[in-house]
Amino acid sequence: MNPAPLSGLYAPSLSLVTDLYQLTMAYGYWKKGLQDREAVFHLYFRKPPFSGGYAVCAGLAYAADWLQNLGFSEDDITYLAGLKGSKGTPMFEQGFLDYLRDLKFTCDVDAIAEGTVVFANEPLVRVQGPLIQAQLVETALLTLINFQTLIATKTARIREAAGSDQVLEFGLRRAQGFDGGLSASRAAYLGGADATSNVLAGQRFGIPVKGTHAHSWVMSFEDEEEAFTAYAEAFPDDSVFLVDTYDTLEGVRHAIAVARQMRERGHELAGIRLDSGDLAYLSREARALLDEAGFPKTRIVASNDLDESLITSLKLQGARIDTWGVGTKLVTAYDQPALGGVYKLAALRHADDNGWDFTVKISEQLAKTSIPGILQVRRFETEKGQARADMLYNIAEPLPENLTIIDPLDPTRRRPVRSTTFRELLEPVFRQGKLIMTLPSLQESRERVQREINSLDPSIRRFLNPHTYPVGLEEGLNTFRTNLILEKRPQRPA
Repeated sequence: MNPAPLSGLYAPSLSLVTDLYQLTMAYGYWKKGLQDREAVFHLYFRKPPFSGGYAVCAGLAYAADWLQNLGFSEDDITYLAGLKGSKGTPMFEQGFLDYLRDLKFTCDVDAIAEGTVVFANEPLVRVQGPLIQAQLVETALLTLINFQTLIATKTARIREAAGSDQVLEFGLRRAQGFDGGLSASRAAYLGGADATSNVLAGQRFGIPVKGTHAHSWVMSFEDEEEAFTAYAEAFPDDSVFLVDTYDTLEGVRHAIAVARQMRERGHELAGIRLDSGDLAYLSREARALLDEAGFPKTRIVASNDLDESLITSLKLQGARIDTWGVGTKLVTAYDQPALGGVYKLAALRHADDNGWDFTVKISEQLAKTSIPGILQVRRFETEKGQARADMLYNIAEPLPENLTIIDPLDPTRRRPVRSTTFRELLEPVFRQGKLIMTLPSLQESRERVQREINSLDPSIRRFLNPHTYPVGLEEGLNTFRTNLILEKRPQRPA
């Protein structure tokens, strides 16, 4: 069998976008008659990416779309029926395959809206429903939420460094495949990029598309000025000339010569692009040449392995750059290629359907010990909307009148809650498998990002050694978690 490697990849059913162990566990649940036992799982990350103080939640629209279409096709069932165990016998019996063929998603899903700033240990998604279903969706939810959250966060940091300058996402050619490029372009726009070079992302998501030309364009002509003239003829009002093919400052002079010709015909040169060399020095020199020649509105675009740190450094060096084209280090989330999000079981309905068994995963590292309960995240704010602190609590238990939050990694760090202004971050998305949330547009989520980041204290937003935003467990939840850990942890004699 030699299926088309690309055109046949994205078939109508994407239910096999999962790890094999999800299916083997599902089979085990089915064999033991546990498939319908109600369960609660939480998706969260343990540490903000890029050594930063926050993350930007993204990917929910993709996740909702995937969940709406969850179902095993005949092709899926045929493939699973052909899987063999180590003895050469079918891995799954026919009754289980018939069960999967008829499976309909009926879980409740609550999630934090795309574009919201989030922190370590906070559930981004809560899934509640039949154990087998809640288990089967783990891998897909993680891959969809993890990657886009990572890219949206990276872009928000780049946006912070660039300030009011234009930020363009130029990363498709360096992305991790077609799907990585497409979802990265979406997440980058959500995180604060102004446009993308990715035309498919422009078509599918309505993102503005921008681009210039490559060195090959200049090299296709006898000389640089001829190349610029030809490009200006093709795009008289939208020309940005790449000036560093041979000699950057000489290229700027050639661009100015062509810009004068354009002006005589009633057009203006939109910009020049620097793609190599000392960008601080070259941009200052280029700006001086353009201004002296009477082109103060011609923009200077810079590219060449930019990220938030380099943009910050260039600005401190007095670079005269108006637009930042960021590619490789954005779409590959340089220098942290994965968010590290996890998906953990937190509650199981009693076998007699009377109440809950809350579950905890214990580790030698406290940071990897999970939080039991059916969790909600409450964000306390000032009257002006500034974020003060977040509290995780178990919605299955009543809250006391006086609230105290406790650091999950250091129980000696306690903070009484004084604020009376708050909002609950996890919102209903699915009820009994039906999408009930009106998902915001990409533009609305993008606008949310800037509001959310502006609600954070600058000490949390800074890149180097950011202040830790207060996130804690409600006191009763912290006590319950501690007792449950003591109950579950083996007691070894000294």
